[in-house]
Amino acid sequence: MILSQILERLRTDPATPFALVEGAAELAALSDAPAALPALYVFVKEEASAENTRGNGTLQRTEMDLGALIITGNVADATGGAAAEDLEQLKTAVRNRLVGWQAPSADDAITHVGGTLVRARGGTVWWEMTLATAFYLTDGDD
Repeated sequence: MILSQILERLRTDPATPFALVEGAAELAALSDAPAALPALYVFVKEEASAENTRGNGTLQRTEMDLGALIITGNVADATGGAAAEDLEQLKTAVRNRLVGWQAPSADDAITHVGGTLVRARGGTVWWEMTLATAFYLTDGDD
């Protein structure tokens, strides 16, 4: 549920610079660069739960790491400076929209963990940002 709320927040941003905002299924279907750029794919990278704190029932804090994969391409110059500038603006757009915001079904606001270059070739740059939030697992959670 948290992921769908994040995707909705990104998709409904009237100032979004992204031509596509999709999830893991759409990312998995890619064989090359997406049809429209810039593109943003958001997915759950990892979840880690603390031990249950209740003797009778369930209460576990679960940390969730999210991946936000930005794919952009700008070959307006031979040195790649245009693509680098585009990437910085796109990273800022994601941080501004998500960092500090708390999804309605989350128990913590989203924080920025880091980022890494995934791929740079064929006229595209792929950058993966890691974001984090948390929620509590309790009895009856679906």
